[in-house]
Amino acid sequence: MKRVLLTVLMAVNILILHGQSKSNEYILKGKSNLQTGKIVDAISDFSMAIDQNTKNQEAYYLRGVAKTKLEDLHGAMKDLNGALELQKQFPDAYYSRGNVKFALQDYYGAISDYSIAIQQDDDHIEAYFQRGKAQQQLSAYEEAIDDCTKILEINPKNIDALFLRGNLRLEFGQIQEGCLDLSKAGELGDIKAYEVIRASCNRKIKDDN
Repeated sequence: MKRVLLTVLMAVNILILHGQSKSNEYILKGKSNLQTGKIVDAISDFSMAIDQNTKNQEAYYLRGVAKTKLEDLHGAMKDLNGALELQKQFPDAYYSRGNVKFALQDYYGAISDYSIAIQQDDDHIEAYFQRGKAQQQLSAYEEAIDDCTKILEINPKNIDALFLRGNLRLEFGQIQEGCLDLSKAGELGDIKAYEVIRASCNRKIKDDN
């Protein structure tokens, strides 16, 4: 009897390992399709990965990311929730769910998810940036500026953070500081920064004179 049970357990373990292996194969295929813009094919691959291993949190996460690209926001939310149910320590999943909430204009919810992502990975530049954008939507300019500043402490040449902080400072009334941020972004190659400078900074200087 014991020998039979042992044989059954070994067979079950082999099936589980096989399923996990096949699941990971589908994930690799899905990632390739995702990178080459074949989003629908990627979603199919990630679904096959989940069929092979329903506990594969990465498959749920990646399928949620892919669905977000196709603006299937509620489907993406369900998948990202599924990933986070399986793994709580998952900063990229919180970040991606924050992006879905941002797209749904749930800015407070987005800020909450970005904040968790940052708590789990305090160098998560994308989460700081998106949290800054969400705070901008709520006119929380000081907090948004602080997030951009944090990014620039990590990477002083982050053009996106300079451009966003420049615009935030203009909106907040910090004209000189904002224009200097935009000038720095322009120096680093951001053409849009010079458009904002021409439209806002030079006029402000003239008005002040």
